[in-house]
Amino acid sequence: MTPTQRLEIAVDIVHEAGRMIVEAREHQVFGQRYKHGQELVTDTDVEVDTYISERIEQHFHGEARLSEELTPDRQVLNSPQALWVVDPIDGTVNFAHGLRHVAVSIGWANEGHTRLGVVHAPFLGETFTALYGQGAWCNGQAIHASRTGNLAHALVGTGFPYRRDSRMPLMRRLSAVLSHCQDVRRNGSAALDLCDVACGRLDAYYESVSPWDCAAGWLIAREAGARTGHLYPGPTGIPDDLYGENLLVTSPNLHIELGDLLRRADAGEIDL
Repeated sequence: MTPTQRLEIAVDIVHEAGRMIVEAREHQVFGQRYKHGQELVTDTDVEVDTYISERIEQHFHGEARLSEELTPDRQVLNSPQALWVVDPIDGTVNFAHGLRHVAVSIGWANEGHTRLGVVHAPFLGETFTALYGQGAWCNGQAIHASRTGNLAHALVGTGFPYRRDSRMPLMRRLSAVLSHCQDVRRNGSAALDLCDVACGRLDAYYESVSPWDCAAGWLIAREAGARTGHLYPGPTGIPDDLYGENLLVTSPNLHIELGDLLRRADAGEIDL
């Protein structure tokens, strides 16, 4: 099956998943609980993950899956085999609170490289897609990252972990960005933040997330012309495309300067 055919099936899957999410919100039929005491998950997360898993198995029998709710074992990241990486609802807190930054994210990787990515925002009416080496699109129209090269004019996206005790070390990064950049946005969906970099709404994005949050959006941003990377080297055996820690995705001319700023903030070398 060609990558284009795979993409067409993935788009069909995310659109149906999006309809499930919208219907659940409209009828307020979902229960809520907390994983690990602090991470919100709803019944709809599990239902959508189940639906996506069944559709992938139907069309791509036997291919491995990594998904947030049903198959979260990250050991599959160490294998070069074909792998589907799924976030059924990226922005669960937004979904539960009635906010619109909510996305379904599906990426497909092979031999350690993400080959296709789809991010669908059902409440915003936008579907972002990309194929390796072929570009990126929003609702079928080609998209391109910004060309901003002046850090002082850069609008930067980020996010914060669920654990409150993990947030304080990130305050130095946030203060540094607020002191040196135009402003910061925190929208609550890593997949959509990456897509916003892809279409030039954001000039840069940094955060540490899980593979399912970023696998599709990472490819979409890169295919749109953004520069993708990490603030620090990742562990041996996990492909860069699927490693979510210390992401840095920017317009091409901001990457080095913003990366240096964030690392200096981590080291306490910036007076705030």
